[in-house]
Amino acid sequence: MTLPNDLKPSTIAAQAGGAIDLPSGGVVPPLQPSTTFLRDEDYALVNPDNIYLRDNSDIVRIAETVLARLEGAEEALLFPSGMAAIAALFRTLPNGAVILVQSGIYWGTTKWLRDFSARRQIALHEVDAADTGALEQACAEHMPDLVFIETPSNPWLKTVDIAHAATCAHAAGGLLAVDSTAATPILQRPLEHGADIVMHSATKAINGHSDVLAGVLATSAPAAKIWTDIKADRHDAGAVIGPFEAWLLLRGMRTLPLRVERMCRSTQKIAEYLEAHPKVADVYYPGLKSHPGHEIAAKQMQGGFGCLFSFLVKGGGTEALAVVGKLKLFHRATSLGGVESLVEHRHTIEPHTGIPESLIRVSVGIEDAGDLMADLAQALG
Repeated sequence: MTLPNDLKPSTIAAQAGGAIDLPSGGVVPPLQPSTTFLRDEDYALVNPDNIYLRDNSDIVRIAETVLARLEGAEEALLFPSGMAAIAALFRTLPNGAVILVQSGIYWGTTKWLRDFSARRQIALHEVDAADTGALEQACAEHMPDLVFIETPSNPWLKTVDIAHAATCAHAAGGLLAVDSTAATPILQRPLEHGADIVMHSATKAINGHSDVLAGVLATSAPAAKIWTDIKADRHDAGAVIGPFEAWLLLRGMRTLPLRVERMCRSTQKIAEYLEAHPKVADVYYPGLKSHPGHEIAAKQMQGGFGCLFSFLVKGGGTEALAVVGKLKLFHRATSLGGVESLVEHRHTIEPHTGIPESLIRVSVGIEDAGDLMADLAQALG
């Protein structure tokens, strides 16, 4: 079933992009787990779209189509994890390339890029991309082939002006890729602000149920060389998502707009509550007017500012760990974007990255905001 082109994201998501199961009449898209597909007596494919699972899966294509429509992209590609998507992007670069990467982003990305760049003789430069002047100067100085930013960033919640970053990257002859995981396609569509490629760890809010590992890349220029190289790399290296994971991901996406709306509303209330709390030193959330990147976030994010924020407890590591230990509703676990609220003491996970011992990162789920604030109140004392 083909849906009109002018539908809102909530309709596209709820309708799974118009996918149904025609043979049975089921309103839920089917799951086909086969790894290989038949040819007839004349050795013609029974279904010309399907040869072998590595690159041929109806349910994967359906999920990719929904993601592309939500992102405002021409094409989207699914990967078995967010890092697999990032790796596919950067593996298209030749030895000796130059890349400019935002500092203070998800540590897994930074670590992998540092190791990868060293192996491939790629010149890696890190810059605080939230500083527009610093980003402009770095692009002009290093002339990067690819600029990679993450906005809002994890765990500092820094906001980068995507349109400005795109201008800087393109002026240097390079491309701009944006990790938009914390925003989701519901709140932010980087391609509309000039980005060439957008990336998500779909493990997070896009799936939203903490039970699928997935990543996605999307573009408005599917004919570009970097995109055709990414597609070839995915096929040849086998960095593909399984049909069951794609089916679960699609099911999760059908409620994505509802979940994001609830999460944003609750996170805003909680961030404002903590900002005024006497035992909290600072709150990092772009929805707060006190946040340095609030104006930029308000310009390029619509409908809210996401479910992720960090705050500093007055004192140090002992005080922060005490708060985390007293929480009853927030699960002490890594990740973000799920229906359940999570809390993490980042210094314990990344003591070598300069994360303050007093920093607590929070992912707000879909629970009642009042219940979550009451839990934080008793934990802070």
